[in-house]
Amino acid sequence: MEDQFVAFGVALLYLRRRRRRSVWVHEILQARQQLGEYHRLVQELRLDDDRFQRYFRLDREQFDNLLSKVGPRIARQDTNYRRAIEPAERLAICLRFLATGDSYRTIAFSYRVGVSTVAGIVGEVARAIWDALVQEVMPVPTTEDWRSIATDFLHRWNFPNCLGSIDGKHVVIKAPDNSGSLFFNYKGTYSVVLLAVVDAQYCFRVVDVGSYGRTSDGGVMANSTFGQALRNGTLGLPQDALLPGAEHLGPQPHVFVADEAFPLRRDLMRPFPGHKLSSRQRIFNYRLSRARLIVENAFGILTAQWRMYRGVIEISPANVDACVKATCVLHNFLRRSTNSTRTPIPSAGDGETAGLQEVTRVGSNNATREAIRVRENFMTYFSTEGAVPWQPVA
Repeated sequence: MEDQFVAFGVALLYLRRRRRRSVWVHEILQARQQLGEYHRLVQELRLDDDRFQRYFRLDREQFDNLLSKVGPRIARQDTNYRRAIEPAERLAICLRFLATGDSYRTIAFSYRVGVSTVAGIVGEVARAIWDALVQEVMPVPTTEDWRSIATDFLHRWNFPNCLGSIDGKHVVIKAPDNSGSLFFNYKGTYSVVLLAVVDAQYCFRVVDVGSYGRTSDGGVMANSTFGQALRNGTLGLPQDALLPGAEHLGPQPHVFVADEAFPLRRDLMRPFPGHKLSSRQRIFNYRLSRARLIVENAFGILTAQWRMYRGVIEISPANVDACVKATCVLHNFLRRSTNSTRTPIPSAGDGETAGLQEVTRVGSNNATREAIRVRENFMTYFSTEGAVPWQPVA
């Protein structure tokens, strides 16, 4: 009897495997080219540039320019069974996800495609955007690039020898399967870490994405490619230079500015800690904070532009990394375009949202004597030759 049941089960399993699919494409999805959002609403939005820009965060010219760069990378061939989704529609699906943070299922219903299709398109197109734009809008800075950034910081933010503002943020994600506590951070959420260096014009110059959320004490900075290059002296930083009008202080190193979460180094300045500070220390903290807020403003613009950061990102960590990097190069792409004035300006609190949270510590605070001396020299400069009328009175 048992042998008969086993044989019956095997036969039933065989029949199920042999059974042909009754529907290859659902009839609702078959109407994609007639009723899908891309083929109806998006085509109507092309007649209204303002609404098109609010829908995609890019105007028509920027969208078409981006499509010309990524189109060959995301094009697919038709098969005997179905027509491939054209590159413009694939790009539209990815941009709509980045601009709204809607679930894959919501976008799938709107565009009349499968949920798995949306999941594949978002990751693939996000990687294509990064590959197509990174060399154009976020190339590896050369020594001349670093000098240009330092000149901009001096003229725009009155901080000499400054190479960029650096900060890190937790990008909140849904807890990945079987990940244990790797992505669990101190705020009780799951996240990956975005470490960024921003220049004086709110453009990202270096980004490092993918550190586990639990890595908050030394590991983020030390394990990042940028941190290793900074430590090894392979970033191609300019040689030490005199501060304007302060030849008596001697040549000073070019530095990055950061908040108290970062370690004090010869090439990385952080504020003086504590509340009982001298007037000169308060002036230094004010001047450093004024330059450091550039990266906070850049994060605020990023979250205002790409609202996937406003909530928990419920996709795989690999696709999270791809989407975060895509939004960073798109941020630069928009800032450098002719219509960059249309970029949203962050309101108060935009830099800290449900989906983008502050990093506490990213390095040891055991500063060397040379680092302390460099900070003392900048403190002296800001209180004497480098003083500005609006800073606190010494």
